[in-house]
Amino acid sequence: MNICLNNLKPSYFEDSEIVNSEVYGIENLCFQEGYKYLISAHSGKGKSSLLNFIYGTNKKFIGEINFSSQISNPSKVKQLSYVFQDLKLFEEITVLQNIALKNELTQHKSAQEIKDYLLAFNLWHKKDVLLKKMSYGQRQRIAIIRALCQPFNFLLLDEPFSHLDNENIKIAWSIIKKEVALNNAGLIMISLGNNYGIAFDKVLSL
Repeated sequence: MNICLNNLKPSYFEDSEIVNSEVYGIENLCFQEGYKYLISAHSGKGKSSLLNFIYGTNKKFIGEINFSSQISNPSKVKQLSYVFQDLKLFEEITVLQNIALKNELTQHKSAQEIKDYLLAFNLWHKKDVLLKKMSYGQRQRIAIIRALCQPFNFLLLDEPFSHLDNENIKIAWSIIKKEVALNNAGLIMISLGNNYGIAFDKVLSL
């Protein structure tokens, strides 16, 4: 599955706001499976909006989003996994329950695989702690694990490392890179400008 944007622009942006963009307002810009993309921009440039347009949770855009040359429709969302900037976790249940909510629907990962993720992130001992008692950096790691508990053609990451230290970024990227390869998938990551020392296949400015 490829994701192609054709003259895409937030409907609430003026043309002058996207004049230097390498993404918005571009004709037939395609993201291909098997490639890793970084989209970099300052705040207020529509970074989260872009991923929400692709995922289908925000329809306030002009232009087209095509999946494998087919016009975007809600059924395609199942082929995307997404680490939202605001994470969209549930504060009143435990760490493990937050992950299990996704995995019980998909049956994609074994209990041992989920344990291994939590151990890698040094969170296994926190598995029964309510999410509201976790730091934001810990929550980001939990959201990453949850996003990997489904098959996907593309993984969307909205500033997923903003509250992680260098060691946890290395751990997170190692896990993400492995899962993307296992799924033969593409990856689109949004950043305020930091590439975290990662070698992306293509970097675009929003």
